[in-house]
Amino acid sequence: MPNAKGRRLHRCAASTAALVLGAGALAACGSSDDAAGSGPVSLTYWTWTPGMDKVVDLWNEGPGKKDRITVTVKKQASGDTLVTKILTAHKAGKAPDLVQAEYQALPTLVSNDALADISRDVGDAKGKFAEGVWQQTTLGTDAVYAVPQDIGPMMFYYRADLFEKYGLTVPTTWDEFAATARKLKEAAPDVDLTTFSANDSGLFAGLAQQAGARWWTTSGDTWKVAVDDAATRKVADFWGGLVKEGAVDNQPMYTPAWNKALNTGQQIAWVSAVWAPGTLTTAAPDTEGKWAMAPLPQWSKGEDVTGSWGGSSTAVTTDSRHQDAAAKFAAWLNTDGDALNALAKEGGIYPASTSAQLSGAFTTPPAYFADQPDFYTLAARIAKTTAPSAWGPNVNVAYTSFKDAFGAAAKNKSDFGAALRTVQADTVADMKKQGFEVAQ
Repeated sequence: MPNAKGRRLHRCAASTAALVLGAGALAACGSSDDAAGSGPVSLTYWTWTPGMDKVVDLWNEGPGKKDRITVTVKKQASGDTLVTKILTAHKAGKAPDLVQAEYQALPTLVSNDALADISRDVGDAKGKFAEGVWQQTTLGTDAVYAVPQDIGPMMFYYRADLFEKYGLTVPTTWDEFAATARKLKEAAPDVDLTTFSANDSGLFAGLAQQAGARWWTTSGDTWKVAVDDAATRKVADFWGGLVKEGAVDNQPMYTPAWNKALNTGQQIAWVSAVWAPGTLTTAAPDTEGKWAMAPLPQWSKGEDVTGSWGGSSTAVTTDSRHQDAAAKFAAWLNTDGDALNALAKEGGIYPASTSAQLSGAFTTPPAYFADQPDFYTLAARIAKTTAPSAWGPNVNVAYTSFKDAFGAAAKNKSDFGAALRTVQADTVADMKKQGFEVAQ
């Protein structure tokens, strides 16, 4: 039955798991006007990826011209700003045909009935992506709400020269990581292995994901919020302990001070994602060629799993009058070799498509890592181990609460467990305020 705000659970096709959707969601399970035999089709695509207009030109001059489907790019801001704009446009029935959406934003858009189920048109693309990546666009159902575009598998970056100088071994487990941080402090008290930063919630979310966290799940019409589950508590306690004892720094990333620490060797490692070379090029230009990349440390020896930090998809809106045509473009954009090579060249993305991760722009390492020729070979292997995620309809609220609560805890070297409970409480309170049914 609908709850107080009229939200109702719908299952498109044979969905076995649920999302709390808008009352019109059933319409998204069907089809829209098909491009075939209906004359020329014009589609609008909202995206923030640099150079996307050049990539779309390949479509308009090739497959699109053949099928009489023309796509026009409209550049937008990213993050919560774009999500808000999409929802505002959707309420007026004027959302574009296609939108670029971060994976964690998909549940918010779906719960507002803004995205169409395009499983009929793109379902056969599943095999082109790692299971944990494809799962993020299905939200645990048989429906498909987007096609994966780019991903951010997490890995460990370290100054190879300074690891050698201080007699350190690249950690393969988190226990070894902690021991490495302590050994470095003994050898060089003014040097830190890394920092715990609360100004990018995606980092912590990815670490929790690697540990097995599932922050939002559903049962029937009811959501369960488990931001403070056992897996996440393990991650919080681990980093909180290192910060409290002073084994790692407690300053935020992306500041002039952080850049200087990386550039001067005051910090000699960074837990990051595949896109890190671009950041390091700007943050630590004097250390080019001195860094190396390795898989993320594991919680237990023998495990092989990573988390995801960032990434986005291409989705079709329920407002589109040509959902089939839009889905066809979305599939082409994220699976066609020429399109993916152009996306890498023009937009600097790391593709979600597994076949593209070892072709085109990814046959040679980033210039910053020229001394690690297997950079992208290793990155592709790591990407295949991406753990499943479980996003919910108010990730933005959880992320904001994290920045506030963990930012204070890191600064004060206080209890990270208490900060985690605050994030849990804030997230549940917001969902209830929105009218979602939340299990106690």
